Amino acid sequence: MNNNSYTSSTFGDRQVTPKEREQLIRALFGRVASRYDLMNDLMSFGIHRLWKRTLRWAVNPKPGQRIVDLAGGTGDVARHVADADRDVLVCDPSWEMMDVGRQRRAQPSINWIAATGESIPLASNSVDTLTIAFGIRNVTHMDTTLGEIFRILKPGGRFLCLEFSRPAMPVRPFYEFYSRTVIPRLGSLVANDPEAYNYLIESIRRFPDQQEMKSILEKAGFDDVHFKNFSFGIACLHLGTRPGEAP
Repeated sequence: MNNNSYTSSTFGDRQVTPKEREQLIRALFGRVASRYDLMNDLMSFGIHRLWKRTLRWAVNPKPGQRIVDLAGGTGDVARHVADADRDVLVCDPSWEMMDVGRQRRAQPSINWIAATGESIPLASNSVDTLTIAFGIRNVTHMDTTLGEIFRILKPGGRFLCLEFSRPAMPVRPFYEFYSRTVIPRLGSLVANDPEAYNYLIESIRRFPDQQEMKSILEKAGFDDVHFKNFSFGIACLHLGTRPGEAP
């Protein structure tokens, strides 16, 4: 699978232009922002919270660091790594999502900025750690986004990407049935937006599996690329480092 083709030309099962896709996804998150966290709890039975706590342990934040949570939405990852002795920034194109996060998680140690992954308004070599949790599927051009992430990371800086992936074979049929039948119905019942959750399922289905994503990150220039499966591969944490000595 080409890492740019599947992100730039589809929205669910529809063929769209890159600009249309970006607009559709932004409108989608604007509509579901107020119930996004609740839907995540219902769809995953709360397990996504454990995955994100594990992400926080992997980040292992330290005093003085600058940490960016890209596609950070309501800030549920940022709050796990935030503290007064470090600079934590949520970067997301949806003001609606971030407004919900600011209302629910008013932490002065978290800053918020509206921007896409393809154009991150931060200086080169300025970030110690960048995380993205269940957001890289929503970028329009993954290669451009990975290039931006690489650019803003300091030499030795770390990239951590938590994303849905390819479940192990014993659980795959049950997961496929659940995702294609239960999740859209939940989206209709709770969020009143079945289209949003049909998009979610299709974007997961089209996303590269663990080994393919590892290859994509290596081609983007990252070193020490590896991954850790969660819940039999339903989710996966991909890790990589920008080459060079950490300052």
